[in-house]
Amino acid sequence: MSTYPKLLSPIDLGLDLKLANRVVMAPMTRGRATDKLKANDVMAEYYAQRASAGLIITEGTHISVLGRGWFQAPDIFTEEDAKAWKLVADRVHSHDGKIFCQLWHTGRASHSSFREGVPGYEGDMKLSVAPSAIKRGSHSGKQGFTKLPGQVDIETPRALTTEEVDALPEEYRNAAQQAKDAGFDGVEIHSANGYLLDEFLQSCSNKRTDKYGGSMENRFRLLDDVIRAVLTVFEPHQVGVRFSPNGVFNGMGSDDYRESFLYYAQRVAEYKLGYLHIMIGLGFGFHNKGEPMTMAEFRKVYPGTLMANVGYDAKSAEEEIASGNTDMVSFGRPFISNPDFVERLASGAKLNDPAPQSVYYSSVENAMAADGYTDFPTMS
Repeated sequence: MSTYPKLLSPIDLGLDLKLANRVVMAPMTRGRATDKLKANDVMAEYYAQRASAGLIITEGTHISVLGRGWFQAPDIFTEEDAKAWKLVADRVHSHDGKIFCQLWHTGRASHSSFREGVPGYEGDMKLSVAPSAIKRGSHSGKQGFTKLPGQVDIETPRALTTEEVDALPEEYRNAAQQAKDAGFDGVEIHSANGYLLDEFLQSCSNKRTDKYGGSMENRFRLLDDVIRAVLTVFEPHQVGVRFSPNGVFNGMGSDDYRESFLYYAQRVAEYKLGYLHIMIGLGFGFHNKGEPMTMAEFRKVYPGTLMANVGYDAKSAEEEIASGNTDMVSFGRPFISNPDFVERLASGAKLNDPAPQSVYYSSVENAMAADGYTDFPTMS
């Protein structure tokens, strides 16, 4: 009998979306897209190697030019993007895997250099955008992973107009359609880690006075509209949402985090989505606004499928599922150095040594390179 019977048991997200196990490959930006920000063969190989995960969630994938905010991260908003991603989805499916595309707008975490020379994005239109013109927090005041070398100064974003916010759900709908055309099994709406949708949800970054700011109901309005737009493309069980209620990444952390995120979870539950993905662990830092939230809290208000993330190993994941507080657990770094992570759990085999920090993200020199990406050994 397996040491992890709960973790390795199948789960049904709905209709024909049946997962072989509850081990999910978490979304991880690796920066291996082409210089035109397209998915490619080395990315297809990377994901296919890890297709034994019950579900793969891709790296964050830009839904628009303004949404771009990480060097060599891929796009998903044109027909050409969909054709490039189809290579990835098809390769994963050929290994009997399931894969969701994570829809990503980086908001104020972006930088004007991503729009340099792009027609229609001159002057202030090059700036990153946010619910309010508040610069994201950072100990150094610097940011990396832009199109410029080294660390650059964090810029103050431009606050979106009400009309611009009104138009955002259509951008998500379009990206979802491209993902569907690419053959993805579903999509995850990235509303965590201080990126655009999270910025709207949190009172520390949203100081708006229009219909998108102020109350929790108003701060949720954009995500609500985005979910509705995406559901015109995919069925509810093919859609997930990701939150990071404890996180400090990109300068987040709001005094009303607990009541806000419990309210948001209740609202998301109304849609009976495939899952709600909670970054509950403190591996990305904690904002110290109170006690950390727990999966048990979310279970009380969310009757659907929950996915826990950050800091779990197989033992703690098994215990969390056995407790009933979550249904699936997503793993990030273990999947980098262990493409056969699930097989190793099933057989009790030792994991490879953790990958060195230097290979987590690409650079100009090694973008699209196999080194530190597709060259980790399997048990065989």
